[in-house]
Amino acid sequence: MGSEGEVVSRELSKMSDEDLLACSKEELVRRLRKEETDKISALIQRGRLIKEVNKQLQGHLLEIRELKTINQRLQEENVELRDLCCFLDDDRLKVKKLAREWQLFGHHAAKVMREDLGGYLKKLADLERMQDGLVKENLDLKELCLVLEEECVSRSDSSPGGSSELNLPCMVARDLGDGSSSTGSVGSPDQLHLVCSPED
Repeated sequence: MGSEGEVVSRELSKMSDEDLLACSKEELVRRLRKEETDKISALIQRGRLIKEVNKQLQGHLLEIRELKTINQRLQEENVELRDLCCFLDDDRLKVKKLAREWQLFGHHAAKVMREDLGGYLKKLADLERMQDGLVKENLDLKELCLVLEEECVSRSDSSPGGSSELNLPCMVARDLGDGSSSTGSVGSPDQLHLVCSPED
C-alpha cells in the first residue's frame, strides 16, 4: 500500500509501465482527469499570458511608430537647422568681410582727413601770420598818416598864406596814407586847397 500511494502521488508521465500496471483503473482515471484539468488550466493561463504579451507588443509597436514619426520630424528639423546654419555662416562671413572693408576705408579716410587737417591748419597759421602782419602794417601806416597830418597842420598854421610847395607834402601823405584822395593829380590846386588850406 505504501508503494501504491507513492505511485499515485507521482505524475503519470513520470511513471513507468510497471507502476501504471500496479495502479487501479479508478486511480488512473482520476489521475488522467486531474492532469487534463491541469493542462487545460495551463493552456488558459498560457493564452492569457500570450494575450497580455500581444497587448504589450501592440503598445510597443504603437510607441515605435510614434517614435519613428518623431524621429522623422526631428530629422527634417535637423536638415532645416543645418541649412539655416549654413546660411547664417555665409551671412556672417559676408558681414565680416564687409566690416573689414569698412574698417580699412575708415583707416584710409581718417589718414586722409588727418593729412588734410594738417594742411588746413598750416594754411590757417600762415593766414593768421599774414593777418597779423597786415594789421601791424596798417597800424604803422595809420600812425604815419597821423604824423604826416599833424605835420601838415602845423605847417599850415605857420604859413597863413600857404604856398604850393608847403602844401604839397601834405597832399602826398594823404594820397599815400589812408587813400582819402582818389581823383586828381598830386599837385593840383584843388587838392591842395581841400587838404592843407588854412581856411578849412
